Amino acid sequence: MENPNNRMTACGRLERAPELSHEVMNEPFYTGTLLVKRLSGAVDRLPVTLPGKLIAESGVPLDSLLLMTGQVRSYNKVIEGAGRLMITLFAQSVTPTNDNETLNRVELCGALCKPPVYRSTPFGREICDMMLAVNRAFGKSDYIPCIAWGRNAQYASRFHVGDHLRIGGRLQSREYQKLMDNGEYIVRNAFEVSAFTLDAVDHHPQEAAFEEADVLPQPVHGGEERE
Repeated sequence: MENPNNRMTACGRLERAPELSHEVMNEPFYTGTLLVKRLSGAVDRLPVTLPGKLIAESGVPLDSLLLMTGQVRSYNKVIEGAGRLMITLFAQSVTPTNDNETLNRVELCGALCKPPVYRSTPFGREICDMMLAVNRAFGKSDYIPCIAWGRNAQYASRFHVGDHLRIGGRLQSREYQKLMDNGEYIVRNAFEVSAFTLDAVDHHPQEAAFEEADVLPQPVHGGEERE
């Protein structure tokens, strides 16, 4: 179902054959990992959800570059006894392609559901974390973590819960280390939309939005630094 508030387009290759995840009203849904290259050469490992009818129609070849269009969606999953917010590209079309293997574009429009968290990383880069609630059909919403850098981070920090924002960027993956109660660190993966453009829909802080796509830092694996 087309949703003007939530659009994603990405090109990549599946890491392995999709696996059956669940069924809804007798329709199977499959999950997999889409490997999407960045211009820097890094690779984002993005979770994807594929309706069974798409696999039946296209076959989803593993050795081909695939163009997927759909939505960024969230759901809750209990892992190790605790609920975690999971992010996925819910594919609505899949087409083999030969073009633009670095394509990764997300367009969101929604409301802030948590106060923005503005800070500086250990390397002195400004960053602002946001949680955007994006309406879906049938009264549902997706809760999508977003980040902004530099001047966009300063701009984002001025908004409040309930303000509506329009964000353009990419869905990216990030490894981080979590300290457990027993003193051990475990490696986890996080997924978030990195904002290249940021604009207010119905509320305008004093400064205009900025383009940050060309000044993003390079990926660093760890608990703080993010591309």
